[in-house]
Amino acid sequence: MKKQDTAFLVTAAMFTALTFVATYIIRFPTPTMGYVNVGDCFVILSGIFLGPAFGALAGGLGSALSDLVGGYSLFVPGTFVIKALMALVAALLFRALKKRAVAAVLISGIAAEAIMVTGYFGYNILLTSLSGNADVSLAAAAASSAAEIPFNLVQGSIGIVLAIVLQPLVHRILQKTLSGVRFAA
Repeated sequence: MKKQDTAFLVTAAMFTALTFVATYIIRFPTPTMGYVNVGDCFVILSGIFLGPAFGALAGGLGSALSDLVGGYSLFVPGTFVIKALMALVAALLFRALKKRAVAAVLISGIAAEAIMVTGYFGYNILLTSLSGNADVSLAAAAASSAAEIPFNLVQGSIGIVLAIVLQPLVHRILQKTLSGVRFAA
């Protein structure tokens, strides 16, 4: 394995760890039994810097591990898929928008967070419908899931703002410390 490949894999592991820590440690409980966190920032940045495949893996794993350790085990599969899709879309849009511009991070972040909001809305409906309670209609499941939307919008907004602020800083750090490694951004 080349030195650059090892450095890239270590960086991918670092983004996974940063996503986990930002999701698990910096979180605020919501009245709907969920929580708002700042991990979405690193999900977006994982896609931007690691590209679609490794970004999706880092964002999905870091977030899913937080749910597993944090007592939200029912959400692990949904979180992995939703966050992986977020990073994938952020990577592809950032690449298409010619990189490093604030607008590229903003548009990539908005698209990624739209996936998060709609993804959790659907996943919450699925979990509520599969709860085994025959009295829960699809409409009731949708209403219950809709209560999470404002909190997910707050989380998404925080993630986008932090990604915009941190992207140039992370870019400079990666360029200085790992000059021979090719990153997506």
